[in-house]
Amino acid sequence: MLIFLKTLCKNWQGKNENRFLSPSFFRVSPFAVVMRILGIDPGSRFTGFGVIESDGRSADYVTSGFIRVTGETWAERLGVIFEGVTELVQIHQPDEMSIEKVFMHRNADSALKLGQARGAAICAVITRDVPVHEYTPAEIKQSVVGKGNAAKEQVQHMVRVLLNLPGNPQADAADALAAALCHGNTRLVAKQLETSLKSQLDKK
Repeated sequence: MLIFLKTLCKNWQGKNENRFLSPSFFRVSPFAVVMRILGIDPGSRFTGFGVIESDGRSADYVTSGFIRVTGETWAERLGVIFEGVTELVQIHQPDEMSIEKVFMHRNADSALKLGQARGAAICAVITRDVPVHEYTPAEIKQSVVGKGNAAKEQVQHMVRVLLNLPGNPQADAADALAAALCHGNTRLVAKQLETSLKSQLDKK
């Protein structure tokens, strides 16, 4: 079940949203075009999602929420994640996806389930030919907060500030939006390095 956080998006149009394009979509950046990014925070009970449009310098909020993972068996729960992410891709048509990498967990069973949840989400977008980019939790926190060991509350606060939201997003949605913001920032830096290197080679 997809749970959208309607109160955070003034331009919410529900499941019939026709690829809402914010004004920033038409801005031209010297380093990168504006892209729609789907961020995913995988989880065995709730899988967070967030959609933004970013040119690497600024980002606009599109929507966010979480997939309530239900089912009598674990296989059924993975199916819910797969179907939920598939529906998100169909509705919002992201250009790329950003997702957290698996990190070491004290509980081996929890780590295994998290990895399988990630796999279900990744398969859902790969089947739609959407490129997938993976970042560690520390990389995402460093990009958004400036500290790789930032607390969840700090991530929520910075996501709200960076996307100019009226309130802090729900925790799973905030982590997903942070993953999307991280990728937006990383894309810009990579493009700047590529441009700089090409410029140096052209001078030789």
